[in-house]
Amino acid sequence: MMSDKTQALHYVDNHHQAFLNALKELVSIPSVSTDPNHKEDVIRAARWLVAELQRLGFANTHLVETPGHPVVFAYNDPPLPHAPTVLIYGHYDVQPPDPYDEWKNPPFMPWQEGEHLYGRGASDMKGQVVAALKAVEAIIATGSLPVNIIWVIEGEEEIGSPNLSQFLEQNRHLLRADVALNLDTGMIAPDQPTITYGLRGVAAFELRVYGPERDLHSGLFGGVVHNPAQALCELIAGMHDASGKVLIPGFYDRVRPLDEEERQELARLPLKEIALVQNLGVPQLYGEEGYTAIERIGARPTLEINGLYSGYTGQGSKTIIPAWAMAKISTRLVPDQDPEEVHQQLRAYLKAKCPPTVRWDLVAFGGSPASITNRHHPGVRALAQALKNVWGKDPLYRREGGSVPVVGMMQRILGLESALSGFGLPDDHIHSPNERLHLPTWYRGIQAVIEFLLSYPKIAQV
Repeated sequence: MMSDKTQALHYVDNHHQAFLNALKELVSIPSVSTDPNHKEDVIRAARWLVAELQRLGFANTHLVETPGHPVVFAYNDPPLPHAPTVLIYGHYDVQPPDPYDEWKNPPFMPWQEGEHLYGRGASDMKGQVVAALKAVEAIIATGSLPVNIIWVIEGEEEIGSPNLSQFLEQNRHLLRADVALNLDTGMIAPDQPTITYGLRGVAAFELRVYGPERDLHSGLFGGVVHNPAQALCELIAGMHDASGKVLIPGFYDRVRPLDEEERQELARLPLKEIALVQNLGVPQLYGEEGYTAIERIGARPTLEINGLYSGYTGQGSKTIIPAWAMAKISTRLVPDQDPEEVHQQLRAYLKAKCPPTVRWDLVAFGGSPASITNRHHPGVRALAQALKNVWGKDPLYRREGGSVPVVGMMQRILGLESALSGFGLPDDHIHSPNERLHLPTWYRGIQAVIEFLLSYPKIAQV
């Protein structure tokens, strides 16, 4: 007689096309959270998920309104006594598809080429949400779930999850779980399963420097008025030394150092600096001395200039001293940096360094702290074993350079650790034209979620 796991895995093998059709349905909904013109499409995607969860037997499925887009919230009721609870997190919103003319086909008419499914959201992260849904379907269709499951699928991740913390606060009593399964990171290669245990935080700003009350003729007034574009560039140039170290006073005060065990684990990641140079199209790498590229990407903080604007930028010349200049700035933060403290450090730097010949204004766009997960948590160990069972090799552990704010939110508000992985790949073109999902990796990912859900109760008891 076949085991529950074997039956569930056979179910996946026999339903490849049905699973793919479901993913195509969801990808075809243009749930662009940042665009008010797509508000109804966002709601349509949420309702699609509600219907799918109800079909799976989650009678307690709700579309929870927020000041922005709704949260899809579901749980099994009555709960299984003495069984652990897994909270499965996801998001159903997607990035805008612009520029449209760089897509090979319309972004919300998903199409298949070889082993890939193309379409906005195919990888980030509708493919990952559907992988979790179909893993649960396979278990239910062939047996029964050994865990309680809570679903939290939001519609605002791509705009910074502005209303998720309020949802978590208001529903703490319904969100008690043993671990969160979050598939919003990814793998470093199709043949190399990966677990992410560290995520950088973020704090973003807009800095404006003001000079004269209007644009001035550079011939009449050059030499007596401090050009705000020049002043801005001088301020920005003073934010780093030649090696890339950030010179904002106090910036590194709270940075948690890497221990030797962690550095050895990160060194296992197959990131070759020469390959990175070739892939990125730069003459050579740049960054803080004393750290490898993989350490600088995920375990060290950064300050980046995201955009600059001032004066005339059209064709030909226009000889002016601009009235103002602007820079978009973001910092990627590591444990235990605080976004608001970094905001105040940047303000202090500007107060000390900005010359009296210009005025400045700094707008903070909010931020989120970094998060780091205990690699020995039962949920992480269960995920590692599940990935090994499917791929036949131990997963690599990495710190991700980007940010997934919900991980820190759940730690802070719910006291909940996350097991982080995903089945997207570095060349999936997420946030770019022609986003795609590697289907063989995706099907294996569904199998891995089955392995995780079926094995977690035993591992949690150890």
